[in-house]
Amino acid sequence: MHVTVAGKQVETGEALQTHVREGLASITQKYFDHALEANVTFRRDVKGKAGAFACDINLKAGRNLFMRGEGEGVDAHRAFEVAAEHVAKRLRRYRRRVNEHARSLAEVRAPEAEAEVETATQYVLQPEDEAEAAGAAPADGARIDHSVIVAEQPTAIARLTVSEAVMRLDLTHQPVLMFRNSGSGVLNVVYRRADGCVGWIDAPAG
Repeated sequence: MHVTVAGKQVETGEALQTHVREGLASITQKYFDHALEANVTFRRDVKGKAGAFACDINLKAGRNLFMRGEGEGVDAHRAFEVAAEHVAKRLRRYRRRVNEHARSLAEVRAPEAEAEVETATQYVLQPEDEAEAAGAAPADGARIDHSVIVAEQPTAIARLTVSEAVMRLDLTHQPVLMFRNSGSGVLNVVYRRADGCVGWIDAPAG
């Protein structure tokens, strides 16, 4: 994990930087071992309290997952420890949600739950111009709207809330997920946008 330490009217010497890197490494390895980067900023004179220190931690814990922690203390080390604990609490909460949804995924695959899950067919298409350039097509010549089908496989359509669908999208690292909205009963889609946000498509009921 790449860690950047900066100070505003605060000296960020080697001892403080080492304390920050070791502290963040301990937290992320315990709760979220593939954190990507962190920016840690120290400053002085918090809310007019002379001599006080503040620390802001902005942690990129994964793709599209950001955590922030803030802390104050009588010195920079203490301010960091308070901010780091805030980050740790958020990571623990997120990890708990991940585990709950992981169990949900396992339950969906259980035989007794199969009747509650719809199935559909997922296709991988090759554009016609690329197929022609390759000079080959599948033996059966299957096509959809002039695109060659190069693969197909069954896929489950689970009944979920929107928040559950977003969590499952994050868990599986897929670009798009179709599900049946447990509230409205209609098919919905959540997907990863180019700007890093998650989009939601909600079809009208009836």
